[in-house]
Amino acid sequence: MTSFILTSQAEHDLDQILDYLVEDSIEAAGRVWDAIEKAFGRLAEMPHMGHFREDLADKRHKFFQVYSYLIVYRFQTKPLQIVRVLHTSRDAHALLNLISD
Repeated sequence: MTSFILTSQAEHDLDQILDYLVEDSIEAAGRVWDAIEKAFGRLAEMPHMGHFREDLADKRHKFFQVYSYLIVYRFQTKPLQIVRVLHTSRDAHALLNLISD
């Protein structure tokens, strides 16, 4: 079975996303969570599925979009490492500048 891990920042991102969505709709939060979790599993199975964004991060990172959320992950790690989960309206360039290792 293929697997993935979340960085502490990715866990924090997901907590914020779900907290925000639950305020409006528990059902919507559930749908988003299910879709993101399913994407994590698919990415772990097929890590080359995403795309590079050289304007946002180096070639160690790939990106995959689910609804309005951008999953940032390190595709060559075992297990796959989910680095961030960001809403597409956020300033990804500024937030990803903080990726240090």
